[in-house]
Amino acid sequence: MKTTTKILCVTLVLILFSCTNEELIDESASPLSTLPESTIPNTSNQRTTGTSTLKTWNFDNLNEWVDATQVGVPNYFIDNGNLNISTHANTYDRTKIKSIASYTTGTYTWKVYVPEMGVGDQASIGAFLYNNDTHELDFEIGYGKQSERESLNALSDELIVYMTSQANPAQTYRKTIKREQWYTLSIQLTLVNRNYYAKWVINNVVLGSTPLNYGTKFKFNIFCSVENLSFIGDHIPYSDNYALFDYVEYKSN
Repeated sequence: MKTTTKILCVTLVLILFSCTNEELIDESASPLSTLPESTIPNTSNQRTTGTSTLKTWNFDNLNEWVDATQVGVPNYFIDNGNLNISTHANTYDRTKIKSIASYTTGTYTWKVYVPEMGVGDQASIGAFLYNNDTHELDFEIGYGKQSERESLNALSDELIVYMTSQANPAQTYRKTIKREQWYTLSIQLTLVNRNYYAKWVINNVVLGSTPLNYGTKFKFNIFCSVENLSFIGDHIPYSDNYALFDYVEYKSN
């Protein structure tokens, strides 16, 4: 009986030790290690300073973004830390991605490379905020219709940037910019009398501002796009067009 009792005690001790060891291993394992790579949240690019939160997407990956292409096959990929988005010639492709999360007041910034783009092509580089068709704030960059180029005295090496509130109220500012350069585009949203006040900024220069007649009830997703749109040129694109996005940032107020 004594021998049997000793064997049982030793067996119980070994079982308890085994269970305790398994629990320690489970607790030390990262819960993210069981997730597919595409679902692992990318949180290393967020920091808080005082009351402001700065969120930066450097496009080392497309975590926290989702496809939003409306027409054609999605044409985008990560290219040496840049997001490369393009459209095909002789199509009305509308290629774009959007942030999964939505935001309200703050400063939204895109660093964008604007290439040569096709002469007369109806192709637009878009950096914009969207809730719905009547609550949308845009940068749209393209060749522009010839009549608008003449009204702005656009030079041969220049494109037109449109800075627009689509509605509530509708407002558009236009300016010429040089081709084949990087630009920092920002939309600043503050609150005035509980409604948004929007500013469009390029390379730290305010180029337009508009009080909107709605407020934080309407949250915005952030978009990056290249779309073949009829308003911004004189003919269907004769060439492929593209843009590079180096990063996107959101800084809360």
